[in-house]
Amino acid sequence: MTFPVLVEAQKGLFTASLVGVPDLSVVESTRSQAIAALKAEIRQRVELGELLSLEIDAIGISDLAGKYSDDPTLREICEQAYQMRDAENRSGHRYRHPVQLR
Repeated sequence: MTFPVLVEAQKGLFTASLVGVPDLSVVESTRSQAIAALKAEIRQRVELGELLSLEIDAIGISDLAGKYSDDPTLREICEQAYQMRDAENRSGHRYRHPVQLR
C-alpha cells in the first residue's frame, strides 16, 4: 500500500504526517527516523482495523448538471424566459417581479 506523507523540518526535528489524517504524525530527530516511525504507526493502525477506499456520491448543485437535459418542461420554461428577455431588450423596459425581495 502507498500513502501520501508530508515530512517537515522544524527547529532541528522532523515531523512526518499522513496527509488527510491530522492526528497521525510523529516527530523524530532525523528525517529517516520520522518516516520509519510513521510507517510503523500506520502499520499498527492497519493491523487493528480494515483499510479501504470509499466512493462517496457528490452532494450539491453539481449533481443537477445534465439531470434535466431531456425534460421538455424545462425546455418550455427556458424558451419562455428567452422570449421575455428578448422582448425586454427590444422594448428597453425591464421586467419587474411583482414581489419585492428584501
